Amino acid sequence: MIRPHAFTPNPETAADNSFQSSAEKYTAQVIAQSAYDEVTQAAATLETHGIRVHLFDDTGDKNTPDSVFPNNWFSTHPGGHVAIYSMYSQNRRRERRIDVIEMLKRDYRVQDVIDYSGLEADGLYLEGTGAMVFDHLSRVAYTARSNRANPIALERFSTHFNFEPMVFDTVGTDGNPIYHTNVLMCVATEFALVGFDTFTDSARAMEVRARLSESGKEVIEISSLQVQEFAGNAIELSGKDGRVLALSQRAFDCLTPAQRTLIERSARLVPLKVPTVEMAGGSVRCMIAGIHLSPRH
Repeated sequence: MIRPHAFTPNPETAADNSFQSSAEKYTAQVIAQSAYDEVTQAAATLETHGIRVHLFDDTGDKNTPDSVFPNNWFSTHPGGHVAIYSMYSQNRRRERRIDVIEMLKRDYRVQDVIDYSGLEADGLYLEGTGAMVFDHLSRVAYTARSNRANPIALERFSTHFNFEPMVFDTVGTDGNPIYHTNVLMCVATEFALVGFDTFTDSARAMEVRARLSESGKEVIEISSLQVQEFAGNAIELSGKDGRVLALSQRAFDCLTPAQRTLIERSARLVPLKVPTVEMAGGSVRCMIAGIHLSPRH
């Protein structure tokens, strides 16, 4: 997780991110401090559930307003593999940090680091676990087409990391494709949250549903309204007492009792209060870059 010092909704990403909201009624100082406090408290809450959190402070650079969302610029994978991604917005490219990668190499067994950032020169973008939602067990990369999920970059990643890409089209409340897959979809060990209402092709929605069911997952459908409330932007983590599903308080509040019951069959719900961070158009899933590497002893 990255704790921001100069957080603000990013003007460069507003054009294709309908989840962003205006921060005009607050001063920049108030917004930045609120986001800093929210990340601090979120990390502390996760640690109380036995989740190891590597918390980095950002550099305070006002030109990296989205630094709080590290999951877009790198991902880690079993077997010691790390990917670094190409980013759509120019100011987001400054978020990539060698010290984070060096920490991974120091504390975990890293075999190789594959860097896709050079694809930016060719206009080929693939924003990590924002653009792709992985089923690590079945080796499927669910991907909604958008400016931030180029098919060539996706194919290259899938070949290197042994994933099968399963691509689909979506439409958001603004009539445009939803900017990141991870706001409408969360794949956990025993269940998946999916906003099928956002799919433009009902046949493709059925194929995705069937693929998830075939992998043994309980498919929990969330409405387009719940997608807007970040119900799909959740992440399953390993805690000291088993699996937890980290999500925002806003996302938790919009789930129905029946949906919560289905989730809690296999994971404890852990809501985190991040309303300021959510103004930037992302929520808890976007704030966490998961570590799927073996620790060094």
